[in-house]
Amino acid sequence: PTEKIGTFDSQLVEVFWQAVAANALMNLHLVLHHGANSHHIAEGFFKATARALRIAISIDPRQDGVPSSKGVL
Repeated sequence: PTEKIGTFDSQLVEVFWQAVAANALMNLHLVLHHGANSHHIAEGFFKATARALRIAISIDPRQDGVPSSKGVL
């Protein structure tokens, strides 16, 4: 909604996440459903992605050994 967040160019938020996805070789889909404040929108993207990455790299205590579908499919 605004070009600046303080002195920060808010368009760089999209550029940052494109660079993260490209360099991490991952598919990253950030979708904004509602929002009017650029600061809160950017903050939401950072927090949501941090939570998703934390969950993605966490060890599942229910899983023994290496996750595999070998012999199941």
